[in-house]
Order: sequence, then structure tokens, then C-alpha cells
Amino acid sequence: MKPPTAELHAKALLVHDRLCAAYGCPIPYFHDFDPLSELVSSLLSHRTRNSDSGKAFRQLRARFPEWVQVRDAPVGEVEEAISPATWPEQKAPRIQAVLHEITARRGGELSLDFLGTLAVTEAREWLESITGVGPKTSAAVLLFSRLRMPALPVDSHHHRVAQRLALIPANVAVGPAHRLLEAQLPQDWNAQQVYDNHEALMLHGQRCCFYQSPACHRCPVLDLCPYGQRRVATSSPADLTLL
Repeated sequence: MKPPTAELHAKALLVHDRLCAAYGCPIPYFHDFDPLSELVSSLLSHRTRNSDSGKAFRQLRARFPEWVQVRDAPVGEVEEAISPATWPEQKAPRIQAVLHEITARRGGELSLDFLGTLAVTEAREWLESITGVGPKTSAAVLLFSRLRMPALPVDSHHHRVAQRLALIPANVAVGPAHRLLEAQLPQDWNAQQVYDNHEALMLHGQRCCFYQSPACHRCPVLDLCPYGQRRVATSSPADLTLL
């Protein structure tokens, strides 16, 4: 992977500063899970609304207070506990398989606290070597958990905004986008700064840069956005009142 150009690096930082001003950085962390709990939470959240995955996680913890109990329970009971999540019949055995794999690889210990002793790159490689764990999940475990390690997750909103701003090419999928976007950030940034970057771009995608009919007229980074500039330039006066 080629390092980002100075121009792209400067643009990424300008986007960060503008969106942080718009969405109020520093942005508070939304929870404080241990890394294993964050991993399970992330697995539950796949293609699921936050409210539903949160409910599934709470029900799972209420029924099984220890992760060893989740690992060893009948799969049907785990499926029932996580029923608010999408595809519980797939996620229940997947979560149990992940818990079994961690136990085996850690010599019987069911914990991910040790990741805090590794460099971010090493910790991500370890997590992504688990079947079914990709770059978004590994970054979420490190950044969102109480480990607070500076790894950048990229969700669909973040990805869309980055593509429209030409921070990444239009043909780059979410997975490969992680390395490209993370490389644009200063290497000495702490976890809060990386978290702010992720949250600001994600919030912008949720509140302004919508998948359909983005609100380009009130975008704080419109002058940096080739997509938005083309859209505004090709809109009729009547359309502009609806943008």
C-alpha cells in the first residue's frame, strides 16, 4: 500500500477538523466494555440496528452472566437470548465458535485483555485470524472497548462519506478502506482522536450525507467534496430548494 500523498493527508485532516467542529468533538465513548464483550457486541451488531443489537446483548448477559456459560450453553438457548438481532440462528453458533477458538488459542483462558499488551497492528492481526472477524470488528474491539487503542473502524456511513469526498477511490470496498483511511491519520493520534474521526464521519453520513438525497446545501465540507459539487452543479434551481 502506497502512503497517502501530502495533499490527501492534508485534506483528511481538514475534513476531520470541519466535521469535528460540526459534531462536537471530543465525542464521548458510548460504552466501556471489556474487549471480549466488545467482540460479542460487534458480532451481534452485524446488519442489525443499534437498538436491536443492544437489546440482544443485554438479554444474553442477563441470561448468561459469564462468557464461559455462553460458550458451553445449548445453542438454542443462546439463539433465543439474542433473538432481537438479525439472523440469531447464524450468530448464536458463530459466537460460540469464536469463544471456543479463543479458549483453545489462549490455553483455556477466555479473555482478550492480553491484547492491550500488543501493538495495534499485532492485536488486529490476532483478532482477524479468528474465523469471521474482519477489519471493522477488530478495530471496534480495540477502539471501542476499555482498551482504547487507536484502531480505525469504517462502517457504511463512514465509507460512503469518504468515497464522496474522494479520500478513497470509488471502487474500494469497506474492508480495504480501513487501511487506506487509517494511513491518512497522524500516527501519533491517540484513541480519542481516532474515535472522533470515525464518529464524525459516521455522524455526517447519518445526518447530512445520506445514501439518497444528501443535504449538500448544508454540508460543512461541500467545497472539499467532488461528489457534492457535481450534484449541486447539475441541479436545477427548483432542485436546489430540495437539496
